[in-house]
Amino acid sequence: MLKQICIVAMMAITANVSAQSKEAKSILPGGNDKWTMVWNDEFNYSNKELDRDWISQNAPSGHILCSRWRENAVVSDGSLKLINKKEKRGGQEWTSGNIWSREQFQYGYFECRYKYAAAPATNNSFWLMTQGITPTEGKKFEIDINEGHYPNEVNTNVHNWSDFFMEGDKKRHYSYSKAFHFGTKPDYNIQLEIPITTKKIRMISNNPAHFNVGELRVYNVNKGGYPDAFSATADKDVPGLINYVRDEKTQINVSGVLKPESNFKKENLADGKVESRWTTQKEGEKWVEVEFSENKTVGCIQFLNGWFGNGTWQGLVSDYKVQYWNGTTWVDIATFDLKNGAYNFAKDYHTYGLDWTKEELVFYFDGKEIRRMKNDFCYSPSPIWLSLAIINWSGKVTDALDGTAMEVDYVRVFKRK
Repeated sequence: MLKQICIVAMMAITANVSAQSKEAKSILPGGNDKWTMVWNDEFNYSNKELDRDWISQNAPSGHILCSRWRENAVVSDGSLKLINKKEKRGGQEWTSGNIWSREQFQYGYFECRYKYAAAPATNNSFWLMTQGITPTEGKKFEIDINEGHYPNEVNTNVHNWSDFFMEGDKKRHYSYSKAFHFGTKPDYNIQLEIPITTKKIRMISNNPAHFNVGELRVYNVNKGGYPDAFSATADKDVPGLINYVRDEKTQINVSGVLKPESNFKKENLADGKVESRWTTQKEGEKWVEVEFSENKTVGCIQFLNGWFGNGTWQGLVSDYKVQYWNGTTWVDIATFDLKNGAYNFAKDYHTYGLDWTKEELVFYFDGKEIRRMKNDFCYSPSPIWLSLAIINWSGKVTDALDGTAMEVDYVRVFKRK
C-alpha cells in the first residue's frame, strides 16, 4: 500500500515531465548532460486533455486571414494538429488554430518538433510572448523561435511591444528579424558534361510567389572553364568565353513582370550587372526564354536569383527547370524541386529551439545554431505559443490550404543543471 501511495505522489509531482517515450531525442546546446527537462508535452493523450495545460484562442484575428478556434486544435495519434479549414466563422473566410500554455516560463532551452502545413500562405509558429501590463524590468516582448513558411523558410523575430516610433503616418514597433532558406541558393552554375546544340534555352518555375532572376548566361563550350556566377565581370574573367544571351541578335522573352513601369525588366537579364534583376509576375508559371539567331553549342548555363537583405538571401526560387529546344519539344537539362528534397519542412519533422538567458537569445534549427543576438529587453515570464495562420505575404491563398495542418510532435523546456 505504501509503495502505491509513493507512486501516485511521484506521478502528481511530475505530471508535466513525462517520460520521453518517442524515438525523437532532443539535441541540446553543449550536450544533453548539461540540462534537465522541467516541462514537456508529448501529446500522448486524448484530445479533451489538451485543455489541461493549454488555452485556445476562440475568436477572429484582425491581423491575419483566419479566425482561430479550439476545434481546429486536435490531438490524435500522439501529435497535435493545428488545422486550416475553409469555412466562414468570426467574420473571416478561413479558420485555424492558436494555443498557449497555462504555465509561464523564464529562461531555459525551448524546443519544438513539428511539420509545416503543406501549402504556401501559411505561418507555422512556435513562439514566446508576454501577456498583461508592461513589466517592471525589460519590455513587453515577443520571441518568434520560428515563424515557418512552406516549404523551407525559417523566420526568427524579436519584437519590442513597449516602444513605438512613427514611420510616415504609421505607428511602428521595434522588431529584429532574420530569415533562413534551407536547400536553396542564389547562384546556379550548370555545366554540361555532354554539350547540346540548340537555338532556344529557357528556365521555367512554378514558384508560388514572384521572384528575381539576374544575369542569365548561356556560354559556349570553353576549355578554360567558366566564371564565378557572382562576378561583376563574369563574361571577361575567363579567356575564350562567349555569352550567347548578350548577342544583340538574341531575343529574350519572359512570362511577365511584377510592375511594368518598374526597372525590373527583362533587359536586366543580359546587361552585365549582377545587381540588376528581372522580377517575375506574381501568379502563374514564370519563365524566361532566350532564342538565338542560329543554332549554338552550349557548354554552361548560369543564373542568379533572389535578393540579399538582413544578412541572408531572400526570395529564392523553390523549383525550376532549365530546358533546351531540340526542334520538336523541350528537353530537360537540369531540374530542381524543393518539395521533393530533405528541406520540405512539411514532409518531415524538424526541431526549432531557443536558448534564452538574460544575456543572449540563441536560435537553433535541428540542433545547430543559426542565430545569436544580445538580449536587451526579454526578461519576463512568458507562456509558450503554438499557432498556424493563413497569410498573404508568403504565397497565394488558394483552396489547397483546406485541410492542411501544422503537426506538432512535442514541446520541451529545459533548465541548465
